[in-house]
Amino acid sequence: MKNIILYTNLFFCCSAFSVLNYYPIDGYEYTGIKRLKRLELIKSGRIKDATALPAGALKSYSEINLNLTSRSTDSVGIILKKDEAFQSEISNLFKGLDKSYSLAVLDISDVNNIRYAQRNETFGYQPGSVGKLAVLNGLFTQLANIYPDSWEKRTELLRNKSVKAGVWGLTDEHTIPIYNIEKNTLVKRQVVASDVFTLYEWADHMLSVSNNGAASIVWREVLLMAAFGHDYPLLTEEEALEYFKTTPKKDLTDLGNDVVNLPLRDLGITADEWRLGSFFTRGANTYVGDKGGSIGTPLGLMKFLAQLEQGNVIDAQSSLEMKRLLYMTDRRIRYAQAPALKEAAVYFKSGSLYKCDRSKGEACGKYMGNVQNFMNSVAIVEHPDNCRYLVVLMTNVLRKNSASDHMYLAGNIDKIIRKN
Repeated sequence: MKNIILYTNLFFCCSAFSVLNYYPIDGYEYTGIKRLKRLELIKSGRIKDATALPAGALKSYSEINLNLTSRSTDSVGIILKKDEAFQSEISNLFKGLDKSYSLAVLDISDVNNIRYAQRNETFGYQPGSVGKLAVLNGLFTQLANIYPDSWEKRTELLRNKSVKAGVWGLTDEHTIPIYNIEKNTLVKRQVVASDVFTLYEWADHMLSVSNNGAASIVWREVLLMAAFGHDYPLLTEEEALEYFKTTPKKDLTDLGNDVVNLPLRDLGITADEWRLGSFFTRGANTYVGDKGGSIGTPLGLMKFLAQLEQGNVIDAQSSLEMKRLLYMTDRRIRYAQAPALKEAAVYFKSGSLYKCDRSKGEACGKYMGNVQNFMNSVAIVEHPDNCRYLVVLMTNVLRKNSASDHMYLAGNIDKIIRKN
């Protein structure tokens, strides 16, 4: 398996019912993510034939902030304390719905009067692509381990370290956007083994278009960071290949599992509340196996979001940068697609997993599984009038595409919070 990973120190310089949404448009110079340069051109009018950017997508890099830093010393238990009046209003939205609808919602519009409500918050679901947030957390955890005293060196590594996809990026139906700055061309296609991007761009592909190959590649690099520590930035292709060839698969599996799950435990999120047990692509199983299964709960994910807003996920700079990366979503879908959120900034991740048994003679298809039909949404919503809240919605409604349910609930949750 020659040339599976390419390690260089190159610097990458210079639908219907869908609404586009992006990372801070002026973030290209900071991150080196080339598609952001195209968004700058769209905003400036230099690209005329592109979809206009919605108001909620126009925040600049400096306009994105954490909302709960003034409450950074409060425990999660204090933050997530149920407000009975708020709980009653939220509970009324679910009358007549079965228990497959699970929710946690935190209104932080007034940081001195936080309101929290929940429904079946400890029910476990297959997290799907929402689990990529654990990979993101693992990435920033290892960056802090390598450069504990320098934020600049952490982001420099993200910008300058380029790695090749190899078999880890195979296979995934999600496409990635590849923008050529010199030719001003945009191509969308699946990841191929020869693709080379910086760590920042692989992280962008993992989150903005939810590419599974990119998630496995980022996770691979997190594993290597943990294995090589301070030697990782100068790690050669030959050293990395030798490590994967000579290290027992069980050891690789154990380390791969630890680097995404132990940082969650450090946040007080238990294994039953949120864990990852397998990489996102079959190609990764060449080197690592599955362990422990994957699960997510509204409570576990809300613990993460709340501490992110507090600046307590690793440190304030890491928390803020992870939040910025969640603003990069290529398009708003499901929960984030609700018309009520059009003017709002939305930091969003969605995930789904469905399974069909056609022998039952029942309707079954994409996002309409009759055995499993998980659909999960995680969102931070910020309206221009300072109405701000966090939401985790997880469902398993069989034989139905739940996207419309997520949109309906998004609009009504927004209505409840905004009226107060």
